[in-house]
Amino acid sequence: MKRVFPVITVLISLSLFGLIYFQFIWLTSARNTKEKQLRENIFLATTEAAEKLMENKSDFLSLNKNKDLNFSNEKLKMDILRPSVIQRFTKDEISAVIKKSFDKRLLQGIHFEFAVSDNSITGEQVQSDQFFKYFIDSTHNTNVAIPLTPPPGSMYENLAKEEFLVVIVPHQSTIVFKEILWFIIVSVLFTMIIITAFFITIKALLRQKKLSEIKSDFINNMTHEFKTPLATISLAVDALKNDKVFTDKDKHSYFTDIIKEENKRMNKQVETILQAALFDKQEIQLNNKLISAHSLIQFAANNIKLPLEERKGNIEIDFKATSDTIEGDELHFVNIINNLLENAVKYSKENGLLIKIMTENSGSKLIIKVSDNGIGMSRETLKRIFEKFYRAHTGNIHNVKGFGLGLNYVKSIVEAHKGTIKAESNVGVGSTFIITLPLAH
Repeated sequence: MKRVFPVITVLISLSLFGLIYFQFIWLTSARNTKEKQLRENIFLATTEAAEKLMENKSDFLSLNKNKDLNFSNEKLKMDILRPSVIQRFTKDEISAVIKKSFDKRLLQGIHFEFAVSDNSITGEQVQSDQFFKYFIDSTHNTNVAIPLTPPPGSMYENLAKEEFLVVIVPHQSTIVFKEILWFIIVSVLFTMIIITAFFITIKALLRQKKLSEIKSDFINNMTHEFKTPLATISLAVDALKNDKVFTDKDKHSYFTDIIKEENKRMNKQVETILQAALFDKQEIQLNNKLISAHSLIQFAANNIKLPLEERKGNIEIDFKATSDTIEGDELHFVNIINNLLENAVKYSKENGLLIKIMTENSGSKLIIKVSDNGIGMSRETLKRIFEKFYRAHTGNIHNVKGFGLGLNYVKSIVEAHKGTIKAESNVGVGSTFIITLPLAH
């Protein structure tokens, strides 16, 4: 697992980055293709509009072909009779012709500006309202200029004024972006799905690795926890078979008590494991009733006196809470306090252990604080202290036993009582567990 996990992570990462890279290349290529296609369509639409404007319709000569026109000189006659787009079409008519050509080229809804200008001395020009605003910026806009020349062989060939149709489509990049927006959204969506799946996979692999390590630690701890009492019981049974011991009532009672205590110890370990399994299945039932927290805390404190005396420690109790009645399970509540006190003893320094239990009220809540001056916990341990099977590294302390289920059990019971628990600790200073429970109405 240690070798496979990095390989899988690297392969998935490379695949993910490769996919994102090629999607980026594809989108860039699609954008360039769309921009090229847009420019071509604008050019074709403008060319078609120019041809429409130069068609032999509604021009000055056709409107006046039945009239006898007299001109003072030939130059004036040529200037007037030349088929000028500016003279023959209004600004709105030119706009309509261009729009029709745009629609034909599938450019519906695209904003454009235009101008028709001649190259004569007078420099006449017809342009849309914002033409000059966009004409200056040629970087972000598509500009197309088409000369307006009569069709070859028409009666106006070589007579028409030199005019130009200029069409500007502003912000071509924005237009292209809108066209490929759905492609981008879908691409990003599927990329996010793949990234999410990647992280879920990595998280699952890490969790699997962690569970594998926990399983190994649990088996080792369980083997140790059961092997010691079994060995003690075996020795005690062998001793009882001895005739001298069998006839000596004191020795017989001594070894019988050993077997009884070791048996109780194993039963307790089995009960702890079973309780953890029941909590996993949410099958544990609480026998809730009105209980006095102070009385049960005092009972648990009395139970810890013997191991506390062995460590030459002391316990101080300060009941500041004026109201201590809660609704809960008597047995499980005592187990909560027992677990916290046992941990304080387990993770204590060799001498001078001091445990403090304090209660106080905060509104409709009962706050219970259990503090000690033991070895304390690091930040990493503090984050994971309530995880199932997690056991803190205790350095040179080798007498700390257990499955790592105690504090997980405490947290589960507190939450089952609709309360909260948190821990505060500093290495070498000690730890404090703060339980908050709702008072009974």
